[in-house]
This record gives sequence, C-alpha cells and structure tokens, in this order.
Amino acid sequence: MTFKTVEQAPARLNRSELAVPGSQPQLFEKAAKSAADVVFLDLEDAVAPDDKVQARKNVIQALRDIDWGTKTVSVRINGLDTHYMYRDVVDVIEQGGERLDLIMIPKIGTPSDVYALDMLVSQCEAAVGRKKRIGFELIIEIALGMQNINEIAGASKRLESLHFGVADYAASTRARTTVIGGPNKMYGVLTDKEGDKPRDFHWGDMWHYAIARMVVAARANGLRPLDGPFGDFSDADGFKAQAYRAAVLGCEGKWAIHPSQIALANEVYSPSEAEVKRAQRILEAMAQAQREGKGAVALDGRLIDIASIRQAEVLVAKAKQVAGAK
Repeated sequence: MTFKTVEQAPARLNRSELAVPGSQPQLFEKAAKSAADVVFLDLEDAVAPDDKVQARKNVIQALRDIDWGTKTVSVRINGLDTHYMYRDVVDVIEQGGERLDLIMIPKIGTPSDVYALDMLVSQCEAAVGRKKRIGFELIIEIALGMQNINEIAGASKRLESLHFGVADYAASTRARTTVIGGPNKMYGVLTDKEGDKPRDFHWGDMWHYAIARMVVAARANGLRPLDGPFGDFSDADGFKAQAYRAAVLGCEGKWAIHPSQIALANEVYSPSEAEVKRAQRILEAMAQAQREGKGAVALDGRLIDIASIRQAEVLVAKAKQVAGAK
C-alpha cells in the first residue's frame, strides 16, 4: 500500500440523485418526500434562459421553506461561461439559509474552474457567517474536462463527487448519437468469417472508457463517482442495465431524471442480501484464517486472501449505510 493517505469525502448515501428543474416549483415537495438519496435543484440545462431568474428565486424559497428531512440537497448552477453563474452562487448562499449541502458545477474543464468557484463560495460563506461548509459535485461532460480529470479531481477540499454527463460529453466529442446514455447499435465488433457461417455482431459499450476513467480519478482522490442520466425513462430494463454496468465499474449511484428511476437506482446500488451474506462469510473465514496464521484460504472452492477482506468490507459498510437510511 502506498504511503500516501487518500482523504475520503463525507460519507453520503448517493445511490439515486433526482434532478428537479428550478422552474417547476410544484415538483419540489414531491422531490423532498421521494426515496431519492440526493435531490439537485437545477438552474442550468433544464431551465430556459427567460426563466433563469425566476428559477433561482424558486430554489432559494425552496431551500428556506420546504422540509427536506435528512435528504442531501444540491443546486446545479449555470456554467462558468455564462453571466448567470455568479448570481446563482451569491444569491443561493446569501439568501438560501443553511439547508444547502452541495453545489453541482456543470461542464468543468480545468482545475482553475474549481478554484474560481471555491474562492467565490468561500467569500459568500464568510460574508453570511455560514456554519456548514458547502461541498462540490462536478460534472465531467466535455472533452477538456475528461482530459484534465486527474487534476480536477484534486482541485479543492470541497469536492465530494464526480458525475459523468453523457449527453454533453457526446456532443463535445462529436459522438454519433442523439440519445442520452445507453448503447449504440453501430458500436460493436463483427466476428471473423468462417466459411459460409453467418457472422455475429456483438454490441459494445461506447461509454466504458469514460466511466472507467472517471471512477479511477474519483477513487484516487477519495470522491464518489456517479453515472449521469439515462434519457429513456420508459425503459426500466435499459436503465438498470446501464446502472449495473456503472456499478460494476465502481460507481456509487446514478441520476434519476424521472421519479420512476429512483427505485431502480436504489435497487441497483444497494448490495443484495446474498452479496452481503457472502461478504460476511468472507470476513468470518479470513478472521479464522488469521487466527490460524494463514494469509489465504479457500471458500466455496475459490481462493480468498487479504484483498478479499477489503472487498467484503466495502459491501458490508454499504449495506450498513443503506440500512441506516431506512
């Protein structure tokens, strides 16, 4: 193990993150009462330019008036390249009270973007005497951000999570797709010719590299990696397939752009009873092995060792975190 200690972000349950347009205040109460672990009130892409100012006022009122319970609440501000951003930050912090937990920053491109927001947020917090420090969620959704992701992930002590914004990322990289997330029938491989036998075409995952790279950058800096939106909210199976793929790669959760996706995300990102039981058996078996002076043993015909303990501990800790939220 390296001598360097990675400081972990605050341990928030982040299986599902519900997006709620700031221009639709009639949805705020429902979001607060939903089963989503995190709610982000959106001032950016889901809000038309003419509605930006009113949406900001709606969000400020919601932060002050709505009972959010123990739910984590975030606000997605507008991009640093817009004239809306500074006012989003200043007004939400100075007028929104203490309830805000996180600020979601879209289209991050360089570490200096994070530094600029950190400076502005720090000044606003000091000006109002805020007691609770606001954390940052960063969306990796442009090619420049992906190029600089390692430096971005270590750019501020406020950072808590990285999110993959598949739609804008596709546009930024000029990918041949017009859907939000999911597979592409043109991305695959054709098997070799074998006489007159029909050749098989196997679909691939065009987002695998981006998700895997984000996960590594996030985990190396103690942050939570999250998969972003899946646009077809009528396709529950498609959503779960994409969520499972991201979970296998190391993501902790996924966006829900529709309330119907909340339960799906919570299901995928909660360890199953069978997984937890096996993890507990691994810990018990390894504890016995250590008492006997062994570094590795067999369990159910498979080798388990010290690394198995770390894997099992992650699952058991997640199960306890989920149970504590119920």
